[in-house]
Amino acid sequence: MKSLAIVTGLGLCAFATDAVAQSWHPPSPNQRCPSKWGAADERGSGNHMKPANVLRAAQLIKTGETFELSHVLGRDMPLNPGRQYDVHTKRSTGPFGANQRYSNEELIISEIGQVGTQFDGFTHQAIDRLLYNCVKMDDVASRNGFTKMGMEKVGTLMTRGVLIDIAGLKGVDILPINYEITVADLEQALQKQGTRLQPGDAVLIYTGWSKHWGVDNKLYTSGCPGIGVAAAEWLIKQDPMLLGSDNWPVEIAPNPDKAVNLPVHNIALTVNGVHLLENLVLEEPRQGARLRVRVRHAAAEAARGHRFDRSADCDPLSDRLAMSR
Repeated sequence: MKSLAIVTGLGLCAFATDAVAQSWHPPSPNQRCPSKWGAADERGSGNHMKPANVLRAAQLIKTGETFELSHVLGRDMPLNPGRQYDVHTKRSTGPFGANQRYSNEELIISEIGQVGTQFDGFTHQAIDRLLYNCVKMDDVASRNGFTKMGMEKVGTLMTRGVLIDIAGLKGVDILPINYEITVADLEQALQKQGTRLQPGDAVLIYTGWSKHWGVDNKLYTSGCPGIGVAAAEWLIKQDPMLLGSDNWPVEIAPNPDKAVNLPVHNIALTVNGVHLLENLVLEEPRQGARLRVRVRHAAAEAARGHRFDRSADCDPLSDRLAMSR
């Protein structure tokens, strides 16, 4: 496989032929349900997690080198309007015993699944109050979380990952804020990289937008380049396990079609049961040669330990993605 770090001479003129925005209308409940994984399914594309898929990914590891793909949580990170992140240190106990043992803890006040690098669950998004597999949102939402499709249903995910470098394809460090990634962009980038998508892949899209993280937080959250409706539907047809990007919603925001709001969230999570990974750090793996990706997500165990088992999104503190080559 050729290097994923692609340098081209297309320059900014490559943005002159942006595609016209595609409007999107949600499929009716009887069109999208039941899921292809079954009427009672709560895992969606996580059903790709089979022994054969794990072996396929493990065989690609050559050096054992790993990359951290999540941002460090801190007060200087960008937050979408209405969200907060506060850490309060608790100098809690001690001294104890002849060894004079002391203990410290911390209290975190935050929408813990909606800050930093995050893993979107199926209860995070609905269409007209219907979740993935047409589960009625109001029937499963309780004061203590969701009684179906909580993060405890995700489990460990390990698969081959494919990094698609769209900024590199266009010859820029960062895509423009209003750039919609098209099907042609994805196909051209994959061709340049000598890569073909396979069912069960984790598809990670590089836009360069994360360069604004902690540098210009207002700009970072004001919008972003990303995949549009057509590109999202094309990717879904490739049957991925996960879709992710180095921006905050994976998709272009706001959508060029002002009549719809974050439609890719509905396309991936609600209609097709494909989890989204947001605010990824992809700089290091982008520079790698002959890159293969191992994505491991142990949120179910960590979430249960933190009592986030019925949450709509993963605890980013325990959401760790390792890339190996």
